[in-house]
Amino acid sequence: MSWGSELWDQFDNLEKHTQWGIEYLEKYTKFVKERSEIETNYAKQIRNLSKKYQPKKNSREEEESKYTFCRAFLTTLNELNDYAGQHEVIAENLTSQIITELSRYLQDLKSERKSHFHDGRKAQQHIESSWKQLESCKRKFERDCKEADRAQQYFEKMDADINVTKADVEKARQQAQMRHQMAADSKGDYSSYLQKFNQEQNEHYFTVIPNIFQKLQDMEEKRIERLGVCMKTFADVDRQVLPIVGKCLDGMTKAAESIEPKTDSQQVVESYKSGFEPPGDVEFEDYGQAMKRTASETSLSNTREGKEKPTTKTKGKLWPFIKNKNKGSGPEDFSHLPPEQRRKKLQGKLDELNKDIQKEMDQRDALTKMKDVYVKNPQMGDPNSVDPRLSEIGQNIEKLQFEVQKFEGWLAEVEERMPSKSDTHRRSGLYETQNSTTVGNNCAQDRESPDGSYTEEQNSETQVKANIAPAPAQAPAHPTSTTPEFDDEFDDEEVLPTIGTCKALYPFEGHNEGTIAVAEGELLYVIEEDKGDGWTRVRRNEDEEGYVPTSYVEVFLETNAKGQW
Repeated sequence: MSWGSELWDQFDNLEKHTQWGIEYLEKYTKFVKERSEIETNYAKQIRNLSKKYQPKKNSREEEESKYTFCRAFLTTLNELNDYAGQHEVIAENLTSQIITELSRYLQDLKSERKSHFHDGRKAQQHIESSWKQLESCKRKFERDCKEADRAQQYFEKMDADINVTKADVEKARQQAQMRHQMAADSKGDYSSYLQKFNQEQNEHYFTVIPNIFQKLQDMEEKRIERLGVCMKTFADVDRQVLPIVGKCLDGMTKAAESIEPKTDSQQVVESYKSGFEPPGDVEFEDYGQAMKRTASETSLSNTREGKEKPTTKTKGKLWPFIKNKNKGSGPEDFSHLPPEQRRKKLQGKLDELNKDIQKEMDQRDALTKMKDVYVKNPQMGDPNSVDPRLSEIGQNIEKLQFEVQKFEGWLAEVEERMPSKSDTHRRSGLYETQNSTTVGNNCAQDRESPDGSYTEEQNSETQVKANIAPAPAQAPAHPTSTTPEFDDEFDDEEVLPTIGTCKALYPFEGHNEGTIAVAEGELLYVIEEDKGDGWTRVRRNEDEEGYVPTSYVEVFLETNAKGQW
């Protein structure tokens, strides 16, 4: 159906309808623009979210990378970042393929519509002007006919009156003839213009207006078709990124499936295994004889502690568990770590140094080959220009090899000191048979200083006395130079009662706060026994008291003290 034939008289309604179509297209353009902004903001928020939860650049990142669930989460964050990128692609394609095109098309559409309606109004004005001219000719013909009738009646009246002169009658006759001629001329003009008007009117309603309306119809159909194409593009833009989005989601799924709980739990062992052996059996304590300390961490049972613990309010030994806030990254040889962790750190450092050495050696080989080429072909370069770099690489290799030797020495030292499985069984049997000989405590706490750090180096006092008296399996190290934080342990507390006595087997200088210096063979009062951390609290007199390594003293119960003094 054609607008030109069916809607020939609906010029105003078509004008309103086409204007509404343009406004609707603008509405859809605004909708797509807002959707694009939403996609952009969504992508930005997703990227910020991914960035927020990315692991920070610190030592913790290296620890997290060991666990499968941490690696899976990192993969998920990376895939999510790519996922956000696809939403940015959607926003870009919506802008370039729809918004920009529709904005340009809207301008052309408005211009075309304005042109068509301008032509329609011009044709409408022309036909209206012709109609007015036709009406003017018609009124003139009507007026001339009436004037001719009046002139004819006047002539007949004068001709019938005998009193009128012949000249007046002749004059009236000529006037009537003239009026009839004018009426005849007006009739001709009216007839001619009427025929012309009918032709113009026929052309207007059957040619001009239908052509204009047909153009408007074509314009409207193109607008609707263009809107449909944009709606299809709107869906295709999303569909185009679905494969990549699917890959991102598949990557997240694959990362989740790669999580291995058993592997992660094993990694906990690898990360925190100290290398120490568990303590042996507790020695039977014969109260009929002088009791001597065993190598166990807990020389007295919790029951006895409960019975003999003074009722006075005292502060517990907090300092063995206080972490050193100023320890920093630790010494170069990782001596602050337990044996197993120290071994792993040293091995990792050796691997890094060997990689650096290999890299330097590869550079040296490449430069050597280059120098040989220069020697054979001097025009390619000066062989001597390579010597400074070769010398520098040689020095770097020597430094790295020295570092390797140093770390290999530390590693060998650690591996020698780490107990084997056979040592564990042998020690266990020793504890069962030992009942009269004082044995130093071999557990991890013997090598802990009051600030909770660990050292592999033997105490100098032990080395001095090694040829005089049997030293413990490994004497405890001096507390590290860093002073731990105390909560005023000895301030404002009641005096603890004496629960036994002890005899110093080795000298101890007691540099750290909370410790007390003792001389070999010195007798002291025991006011608090070893809690499993390798330290015993003793008193020299009312004003002097502190902690000494348990393996440095021989402890006697209060019930047996008289027999030893």
